[in-house]
Amino acid sequence: MAFDYKKEYKEFYMPKNKPNIVEVPPMNYIAVRGKGNPNAEDGEYKQSIGLLYAIAFTIKMSKMGSHRIDGYFDYVVPPLEGLWWQENTKGIDYNRKEDFHFISMIRLPDFVTEKDFAWAIEEASVKKKEDFSKVEFLTYHEGLCVQCMHIGPYDDEPATVELMHAYMTDAGYGLDITDTRLHHEIYLSDARRTAPEKLKTVIRHPIKKLS
Repeated sequence: MAFDYKKEYKEFYMPKNKPNIVEVPPMNYIAVRGKGNPNAEDGEYKQSIGLLYAIAFTIKMSKMGSHRIDGYFDYVVPPLEGLWWQENTKGIDYNRKEDFHFISMIRLPDFVTEKDFAWAIEEASVKKKEDFSKVEFLTYHEGLCVQCMHIGPYDDEPATVELMHAYMTDAGYGLDITDTRLHHEIYLSDARRTAPEKLKTVIRHPIKKLS
């Protein structure tokens, strides 16, 4: 049976719909940076998703070709994730989607090296005849965070974030969003096929212990 990160690391991908504190180790990702309204049909965000999945499946299906990755094991491609921010804004203003900056990401298995990643970029570029120059190998060390499973439309996230921040404060922590520690979402539902009220999204914010 293929290794499923969501099932094997439930503490990171399947939290309850109540806030909790978690320590997140460094992870490697396929990543694409961009900006703009994520709902725009021809926007950078939707284009980024296509680029991510093309590389993710090139790596996953490498077992069928001549390129052999040391330590490879069969796995389920992890869920889509996103880091989000707006310049000169504390937190996220959901009414200003056109001002979003983002890093779209899909987690890489630990056996994928930067050399393997470079091979996948070249392989996909040749086979798909597309430009993958925006795609990068990103190591992100999230560290100490408060997180919660949000169930419902994306525009309803502020209510969940408010619960997270109240829990964080009561536990003696402060918000620690910076230029490198960002609002993080993990998308467990396919928005194209799931009713808005049933969407499942992990929301994660970086925090620090207050002295």
